[in-house]
Amino acid sequence: MARMSSLFACLVVILCLVSSAKAQLKPYYYENICPKALSTIQKIVYEAVSQEPRMGASLLRLHFHDCFVNGCDASVLLDDTPTFTGEKNAAPNQNSLRGFEVVDRIKDALNSECKDNVVSCADILAVAARDSVVALGGPKYKVLLGRRDSLTASQAAANNSIPAPTFNFTRLLSNFKSHGLSLRDLVVLSGGHTLGFSRCTNFRSRLYNETSTLETSLAASLKSNCPINGGDNNLSPLDPASPLSFDSDYFEGLIQKKGLLHSDQELFKGDGSGADGLVKYYSSNPVAFWHDFGSSMEKMGKLGPLTGTQGEIRINCRKIN
Repeated sequence: MARMSSLFACLVVILCLVSSAKAQLKPYYYENICPKALSTIQKIVYEAVSQEPRMGASLLRLHFHDCFVNGCDASVLLDDTPTFTGEKNAAPNQNSLRGFEVVDRIKDALNSECKDNVVSCADILAVAARDSVVALGGPKYKVLLGRRDSLTASQAAANNSIPAPTFNFTRLLSNFKSHGLSLRDLVVLSGGHTLGFSRCTNFRSRLYNETSTLETSLAASLKSNCPINGGDNNLSPLDPASPLSFDSDYFEGLIQKKGLLHSDQELFKGDGSGADGLVKYYSSNPVAFWHDFGSSMEKMGKLGPLTGTQGEIRINCRKIN
């Protein structure tokens, strides 16, 4: 009985610590520390997306791949060191993640504007993701701030934590639930695939083996760019209707069997099961998608943040101080 009481007390303490860490995140964290921090990030993101619209999807993906590996702590930005192998070369990230140079420019500009090293790399990723969505026509949702940066990274954790494009619906939902996210979060965050492109190597198996769930004319078009052998890095849009515009066309595409990745099409089977209802709902309710996307991004942004005296604020996002 005494042991049970002790275990319960420990659990309460852990939950309180987690709750306290999340409670320290707030939207106006930099209002007095560095009043122009957010406008500085926005300016550079808008410039980068204007020069290369695809960069918007890349910056959004950086934030997602950061948060799903031990929390939103900018571990994804760390280069390998003699003491750890980082996440950049993990299977989901290698030859795929990009935008690191944009983050570098933002960090340098902030250190100059703020006259000190006060804005974390983790917060840069969160704000840059939101500003990328806005730059491509999406909603300006609330971003909670006050994260600090990790002191390490883990390639193994990245390999195990980030959902793969080959996942079926059951594995996708299980992965999201393991991060405290719901079915609705899975669907609306997958809606981020309204932006961006994917490499041939990520959808070749679907293209040549899943003909019954891939629209015929799209399949023919994709095969011209993604042969059965070679062309691994050739790019195709995740949302063939509008890959450079944040809208709800992605969901309509799933209903039409135009999901590029196996994991995308798994969200809509057409038999009323799984996520079918939510996909149909968001395909015809873009305003609801915008609202719920913002809510789910805020929820994802609360995954495992380092706050207070935890971690550090990196001077250079690629390495610990």
